[in-house]
Amino acid sequence: MFQTVTILLDWFGLCIFTVTGALVASRKEMDIAGFVLLGAVTGVGGGTIRDLVLGRTPVFWVEEPAYVLACLGVAVFTFFFAHIPQSRYRFLLWLDAVGLSLFAVTGAERALQTGAGPVIAIAMGVATATFGGILRDLLGGESPVILRREIYITAALLGAAAFVALDAFGAPRELALGAGFAAAFLSRAAGLVWGLSLPRYRARPGRPEGRG
Repeated sequence: MFQTVTILLDWFGLCIFTVTGALVASRKEMDIAGFVLLGAVTGVGGGTIRDLVLGRTPVFWVEEPAYVLACLGVAVFTFFFAHIPQSRYRFLLWLDAVGLSLFAVTGAERALQTGAGPVIAIAMGVATATFGGILRDLLGGESPVILRREIYITAALLGAAAFVALDAFGAPRELALGAGFAAAFLSRAAGLVWGLSLPRYRARPGRPEGRG
């Protein structure tokens, strides 16, 4: 039962991230091939990095090509309906928050299934949740979301850590997944709504970098 839930969440996160990639393509007024490229890269990018780092080959979408077909279908669908949201950028940010939160916990779960320890599982949750969005923004000519002020990577870290911690203490997997998702989504939502961010480094005025 739990394995089914994880797979469903994985598929849902993949589709959500594919939509965000396709919406970036719509902002850049790309053709349908651009929609498919950005959608697919966003959908499978983070999971590909995770599988390669963990030594899981072939990576998940090579082993199961249905993931790529799903990206293609979702991207094409978005090509015809991307004009519907009145504010595509705001819509993209909230969809990205959902995808980030889902992939933070499912990425950590996949890592645990391979026998990875807690620290590596958390790192893989963060990588799965963020690398697709980074690739999307770079290919789409957008400012990478990790360079913006509001909480982003921290949200993925909190979600993955909450899931791994609860799992280590023997909590039911469904509870651990739900709590991890909530931790990631609520922290990312706080960043979007209130502009919350971690303290930023500021160089001391009048002192050259690298001295003292």
